[in-house]
Amino acid sequence: MAVTAPNRLIDLYSDTQTKPSPGMRKAMAEAEVGDEQRGEDPTTNRLQERVAELVGMEAAVFLPSGTMCNQIAMLVHCRAGDEIIGSAETHVFTSEGGGASVLAGAQTNWIPSDKGIFTGKDLAAAIRTGDGRHNPISKVVVIEQTVNRGGGAIWTCDQIEGVAKVARQHGLVVHMDGARLLNAVVGSGVKATEMTRHVDTVWLDLSKGLGCPIGGVLAGSKGFINEAWRWKHRLGGAMRQSGIVAAAGVYALDHNFEKLAEDHANARRLAEHITSIKGLSLYTPSIASNIVFFDPSGAGLTSKQVHDGLLRRGVRMGLTYGNMIRAVTHLDVSQLDIDQVGRTLKEVVAELKG
Repeated sequence: MAVTAPNRLIDLYSDTQTKPSPGMRKAMAEAEVGDEQRGEDPTTNRLQERVAELVGMEAAVFLPSGTMCNQIAMLVHCRAGDEIIGSAETHVFTSEGGGASVLAGAQTNWIPSDKGIFTGKDLAAAIRTGDGRHNPISKVVVIEQTVNRGGGAIWTCDQIEGVAKVARQHGLVVHMDGARLLNAVVGSGVKATEMTRHVDTVWLDLSKGLGCPIGGVLAGSKGFINEAWRWKHRLGGAMRQSGIVAAAGVYALDHNFEKLAEDHANARRLAEHITSIKGLSLYTPSIASNIVFFDPSGAGLTSKQVHDGLLRRGVRMGLTYGNMIRAVTHLDVSQLDIDQVGRTLKEVVAELKG
């Protein structure tokens, strides 16, 4: 049966699909700017100071992307031949083009985990010990908060502390990929500084749930950030009058932070629609934040069949591993949109099953 897609796309492919609001665009247009490289852009400085305080670190640097935040952190923390340890699901390992190997010359050691969350005991088993010259040197452990491929799972403070304690005992650095750290804050009710108090470095994304068009902010000690600036220069240099885009981040922290709770409520509502359809199952029955993975195998369908059927009707989600589909809620998707998605998904499954 031919289907005509509606004019408006309901885009749940990722929370990176957000677009700057009129208020954010106004803030960007009116931003006070200067030469970032010389430390003279007041808006960029304000954003960096704001994020450093938010995550309890001494300093921060504004960067074009989250992947760049992770990669610069690995470049500062590692020498060629060092080893980075993290869950098999972590973004640094699965979704950054092997950047840590290419740029830092570091290899990765994947820990099997429960939806991206592991324990200090798991870490201890993975750390290289002894003085064997043939071994790489275990140097960094990465924690992803929230865990994208874990269905938006949130690390608790106790879990973070348990991993950090073992890392300290073995002289490892703890880096938090905090792309969705603020989702974890809103989802758990725990302050960001509590989640980051046991890590050495952390970054948070501006272009996901916060709704900015670009950027991430990497934070750590003053010494770490000085070295991060050096790598920023090596990888492309300053952004000069970056206050135009940094203003979006300042605006987002003022206006969009608390709205993340609405995204989480919409994700739970979407999960209810999914489970009401026979044969569809959730990867994580309890939705912790704004990410929903579901599997249509029980209905005798492939993820591609369902994905393509939704797209023809104006709903976009993401194809992912294990015959699953990923949907990510964000501030450009309303509760009414979620209910429309639920109805559309029901229609698609019914049609495909014939």
